[in-house]
Amino acid sequence: MSYKIFVIIVLAYLFGNFPTSYFIGKFFADIDIRNHGSGNVGATNALRILGKKAGIIALLGDILKGVLAVLIGKIIGGEDGQIFAGLFVVVGHNWPVFLGFKGGKGVATTIGVMIAINPYIVAGIVPIGIIIIAVTKYVSLASILGMIIFPIVMLFTLQPIKLVLFSFMLAMMSIYRHKSNIKKLMQGTESKIGQKVNRW
Repeated sequence: MSYKIFVIIVLAYLFGNFPTSYFIGKFFADIDIRNHGSGNVGATNALRILGKKAGIIALLGDILKGVLAVLIGKIIGGEDGQIFAGLFVVVGHNWPVFLGFKGGKGVATTIGVMIAINPYIVAGIVPIGIIIIAVTKYVSLASILGMIIFPIVMLFTLQPIKLVLFSFMLAMMSIYRHKSNIKKLMQGTESKIGQKVNRW
């Protein structure tokens, strides 16, 4: 491994560690969002616990760190640099060392990563997710199905094989992080968007 790739991995992982929802929880309500709702440090939990404004800011923050990490990775290490940056910014978001390796589920950050690499793929998949949310009210279902579709779209649009494998790895990480949601969806106990939750 070259020193450039090592630098990219470290920087991207640290970018991913920035816990947008955690800081928003502290700013908006002086709470640790990990102690509320799903306990997840992600935009969906911020939306449920803190409301639309906080949820949107958290979403944009998580997307932005994905975009920035990939752009920096590309500047330092070219195509391979952006791929390593994309992987490790999501790893940092999902398993942040500064929060005891308990982070988010990587969907928003993955969107940011792909905006920087191929925005057309994002433009094709995100509307599908929005429709699923509108019809079912399940953000988790939209996220899981979107991640299943993601590598399939990459494959059928004839993207370079390294990007197809990259998309598969990102999708698998996110689906793994949604394992508790998958169980709840199967049991019919998953929370819907707009559903009232007990706040602090």
